[in-house]
Amino acid sequence: MTNRVRIVTVALATVVGVVGMKAIPTAQDVEDTPVAHVLLLSVDGLHDFDLERYIANNPQSTLARLSEHGRTYTNASATKPSDSFPGLLAMVTGGTPRSTGVYYDDGYDRSLAPASGLCVPGARVQWKQNLDVLPFSFTTTIDPLKLPRDPADGCTTRVYPHQFPRVNNVFELVKAAGGRTAWSDKHPAYEFLNGPSGTGIDDLYTPEITLNPPAITTTNSFALTMAYDDMKVAAIVNEINGFDHTGTTRAGTPALFGMNFQAVSVGQKLKVELVATAPPLTGGYLDAAGTPSDGLQATLDHTDASIGTMLSALDEQGLLESTLIIVSAKHGNSPIDPATLMRVNPAAISTIVNSVAPGLALLSADTGPLIWLQDQRTTDAVVAAFNESMTNGGNPARIARVVAGDDLKALFPDPLTDSRTPHIILTPIPGTVYTTSGSKIADHGGSSEDDVHVALLVANSSMTAKTIGDAVETRQIACTILKTLDLDCGGLMSEEIERSKFLPHSNHKDAILK
Repeated sequence: MTNRVRIVTVALATVVGVVGMKAIPTAQDVEDTPVAHVLLLSVDGLHDFDLERYIANNPQSTLARLSEHGRTYTNASATKPSDSFPGLLAMVTGGTPRSTGVYYDDGYDRSLAPASGLCVPGARVQWKQNLDVLPFSFTTTIDPLKLPRDPADGCTTRVYPHQFPRVNNVFELVKAAGGRTAWSDKHPAYEFLNGPSGTGIDDLYTPEITLNPPAITTTNSFALTMAYDDMKVAAIVNEINGFDHTGTTRAGTPALFGMNFQAVSVGQKLKVELVATAPPLTGGYLDAAGTPSDGLQATLDHTDASIGTMLSALDEQGLLESTLIIVSAKHGNSPIDPATLMRVNPAAISTIVNSVAPGLALLSADTGPLIWLQDQRTTDAVVAAFNESMTNGGNPARIARVVAGDDLKALFPDPLTDSRTPHIILTPIPGTVYTTSGSKIADHGGSSEDDVHVALLVANSSMTAKTIGDAVETRQIACTILKTLDLDCGGLMSEEIERSKFLPHSNHKDAILK
């Protein structure tokens, strides 16, 4: 591995459009030229068909211009479970929960103790707004007293988010090679990107997306979520311009940086705008074909314009040719077809579990329920209860399949020996969302096509526009980032448990010229 990130000088080229990519007449598709910067963008919720439709209907859009100088992967899968934490970890560690040990942002660890109370192993571990210093209106600070504790030292040590993933990430490797790193996301708990070393991110900006009552939570409004994304876009532009995210301290453009967009995900999940002074938009899809509602269309347009702002900043700084841009999604959202939506109270699951083994440790539901039991010896009995409810009990929890035992161990470590693996994973009937909210019309977390078939576009001005239909995984983004920065993905700890590889190149035998 090289001892520093390579800085590549690329010749001047002509401009395609006002904020388009620059075209370099070259025949270098055999091996991608290393670059100096990688900008990773997670447009949460963005499906492959969303990207395809948007480009087709908006040929002058930023995403369309990116695709003219990029590889579009039409068969990309996010992690299963499809939650934000494992979804982003896949992109930056190259691993699934099998190696990261992270299944959800709301999970359970049988080796840790709760933040307070008795120093007894077995704790719910939440990595979101529950950790924030109050009041948490756009706070970026974690309250240490809310963190789980380690019983191994008498519960004197608090476990920070970055200590929870079991493997390192690309930010740590890039920084060790001499590159600057930065990231922006929706909770202070995203300091988990610092990795086990605790030092992966030089410039972390994580304004809390959840607001205290009585204010309307950001994600209950298309308008508020788009404005929230604008704060992070401004941070990225400041970093492109060579400053830290505040725009006040000269720091240099990061070698690896990026952010997540929330607006499209809210556009898919929120039934109707809840801010009285905002335009009365509605969310979700209009039909099984995925026609966007006015609210979803507004969030797509806003996100496209935001990416255009970043491209303009890169162009103004002369960094467009030396930057690889990756657009993907931590997860999709389901259901796409509004006719299949069925909201189910999560209590329908808890009731079945507690009828056999009272004292359910934890249930994380959404669209792919994960179940941790207090007593592991009751797993078989609980599975039998679920099967009975499906066969003779009217199936109140709308379960299609119960994954446990050998089926579960084929996917993840054995819960009898691993402290974090759930005992049971439920696959619901398509269209099921476990919620008590009347305003939620979609969510994520499961393993359905709607949850995991996400967009993936890798672009740089030196690339030829091509479409690759091979089955790929978003966890291949990690190796792709490292290879592009002339680093070795063998430095990823996840490689020891589940091998990955970089995404197929433009010269791949199944690539299709656009």
